[in-house]
Amino acid sequence: MDQIPEENYSPTWAADTRADLPRVGDDREILTAFLDWHRETFRLKCAGLTPEQLSERAIPPSRLSLHGMLRHLAGTERWWFRMQFAGEELPHLYYTDDEPDQDFEILDGDPAEPFAVWAAECARAREIVAAASLDDTGTHNRSGEPISLRRILVHMIAEYARHNGHADLLRERLDGATGM
Repeated sequence: MDQIPEENYSPTWAADTRADLPRVGDDREILTAFLDWHRETFRLKCAGLTPEQLSERAIPPSRLSLHGMLRHLAGTERWWFRMQFAGEELPHLYYTDDEPDQDFEILDGDPAEPFAVWAAECARAREIVAAASLDDTGTHNRSGEPISLRRILVHMIAEYARHNGHADLLRERLDGATGM
């Protein structure tokens, strides 16, 4: 099968399109640069793979796949920035009470669709972050406690860092590519 269309991500693994990380700056500049760097790192780890490779669970007994992580990260972007922080009333992307792990488990369809969803969720998250103070708060739905945008940004950096490590292992297993 063909690769995912180029407009969804770079078709080559070797081209590092990540911006250089700032060495100095205020909290907003540092936090948003690191989050965008990790987003781009994940995109690069998926670059150049076929839909079948993206959906392959390449490290048994783990059920992880790049396709599943992509769906998970799109849902996580929506949950934290739009639903928790901005208070937007939206449906979950790949979650129901009956099937809470469908982001990882239900890999039907072409991964190009979740790439577009993920890109749109990242773009909306950037808009929300740009319009708010790092000290502004949303309400954490599970605890009812306030949660600051600064805390959400730190959480998302950690979320991407963890999944980029998983993506490293999957990518190496799929085609031997390492790095980034």
